[in-house]
Amino acid sequence: MASSRITVVAALGSTQTLAWASSYYLPAILGAPIAAALGLSPSIFFGIFSGALLLSSCLAPAVGRVIDRHGGRAVLALSNIVLAAGLVMLGLATGIFGLAVAWLVLGVGTAMGLYAPAFATLTRLYGAGARAPITGITLFAGFASTIGWPLSAFMLARYGWRDACFVWAALNFFLCMPVNWLLIPTAPAQPSVPRLTETADDPGPDAPRGAMLTLAFFFAATRFVSGAFAAHLPHLLEGMGATAVAAIAAGALVGPAQVGARLFEFGILRNFHPLIPARVAALLNPLGSVGLAALGPAGISLFAILHGAGNGMLTIASGTLPHALISPTGYGNPTGIMAVPTRIAESAAPLLFGLLIDRIGTAAIAVSAGLCLAACASLFALRSRGTVAAPI
Repeated sequence: MASSRITVVAALGSTQTLAWASSYYLPAILGAPIAAALGLSPSIFFGIFSGALLLSSCLAPAVGRVIDRHGGRAVLALSNIVLAAGLVMLGLATGIFGLAVAWLVLGVGTAMGLYAPAFATLTRLYGAGARAPITGITLFAGFASTIGWPLSAFMLARYGWRDACFVWAALNFFLCMPVNWLLIPTAPAQPSVPRLTETADDPGPDAPRGAMLTLAFFFAATRFVSGAFAAHLPHLLEGMGATAVAAIAAGALVGPAQVGARLFEFGILRNFHPLIPARVAALLNPLGSVGLAALGPAGISLFAILHGAGNGMLTIASGTLPHALISPTGYGNPTGIMAVPTRIAESAAPLLFGLLIDRIGTAAIAVSAGLCLAACASLFALRSRGTVAAPI
């Protein structure tokens, strides 16, 4: 079984990396060139992209229910076909209508194929033993931007944006789809392990409603901050007095910090209840903000590292924390519901945080720190009971 799990983690980690690189991370490199070629402003392109993220959030509960019933093998394999179709449509687009239809299809593909369905697939397969595999695939996919951005930039410079879309489509269809179909096992008819939160006094299948509301707030608040800084970090650091080169160099530290924090969680913090690393993760951005306020431009690298480390641990928490509360037989549906406010917050973050920066400048960093502190505080409404999290 151990070698089988290693194979599944390696397969899912690889396909997740390529799925993220060819969808969520694609606009950062190809967005402006596509908009220019189609005679549109970049804001229109990114508005359509935000619409695709909103569509993805609306579809998440339905995807979760399908995985609960049937497992995730077919869903993830089909997601690669849908992503490939959307990328082909994007490569063929000649105007705003074609662009919108392409991103409509890509929104469906991201709902079916990114982290939440992958986490639900692992939970359906391994029940209470899914925490380590969930962490494992985030270690792989933490390099999605590190791999995807240079590859997209290379293909853009060498072949143009249309051919870049076609290459990403081919990778999804000819590589990711067969890997997901052939290497992800069929889900068992019944979970082979007991419910993680099950006790003699608490045999029910679902997490308490108050706990799910708390988690929905926690993930919406933290992902809003992550989405905001993904779009505005270099600009904010320049506003703190850093040069453009220094701001970009500091921003480049976010990716390695994410992976380093995930390794730390996997090696050390996995011995603790998931509430502990989640609380720590939410505190890292505020700690970096304090350092940035105290040190000014000299603190930008420290802020980028702490913010990136928090992001990395929060990605794992998005799989392991619900996993500590929800039955393996009913994991996909509630986590899909929780994904709705989370993805709405993340998709709205670049626009809303940009407006906030226009209004109050770099003081917006204090607002993001406050959101993270509120998210951390919300988790104290939950208490751990051995390996169990239950509402107070």
